[in-house]
Amino acid sequence: MSDWFTTLDGLHAQVWQRLGRGVADRRSPSRQPTLATVSPDDWPEARTVVLRRAVPTDAVVEVYTDTQSDKIASLTATPRAALHVWEATQHLQIRLLADVTLLQGDDVSDRWATLPEVGRLSYGITPAPGQPIADALSYAKTPDPRRFCVLRLTVQHIDVVHLGDDHRRAGFDRADGWAGRWLSP
Repeated sequence: MSDWFTTLDGLHAQVWQRLGRGVADRRSPSRQPTLATVSPDDWPEARTVVLRRAVPTDAVVEVYTDTQSDKIASLTATPRAALHVWEATQHLQIRLLADVTLLQGDDVSDRWATLPEVGRLSYGITPAPGQPIADALSYAKTPDPRRFCVLRLTVQHIDVVHLGDDHRRAGFDRADGWAGRWLSP
């Protein structure tokens, strides 16, 4: 049995391994993390998203959204977010704090090109996501690349908790080169 959770380096590596697995494996719990933002009127918001990219060397993760979704207004007002992952089989909670950059148009045309047709249906719903409709199915799905947005999360802080027989918690900050420190669980 691996003891990755007993060292700071092991925990840090496991975070990025789990995030990478979430990108590659549709069945991975890391595939659908919770993204938390703050609305323009200062209310907390949380929603499930699909993890599309994880680059440990740059400490970047990416998710996709529709430009008309509420999260765009929230991230325009406050371009920061938290991402939460719970990996039950690993007894691992991962929390990332990140600065968010909104990428659209030509900057994301390569990603749009790789989306299957069924995936493109999520970007261009009419009326816009969250708007009132007459009944449950009173909307249309018309793929529109102008409505496609990539949220690039540049990770600034990682908080990871392993809930094994002995609980362990660690924090890692970009500002100190990801050196890490133990925290009380």
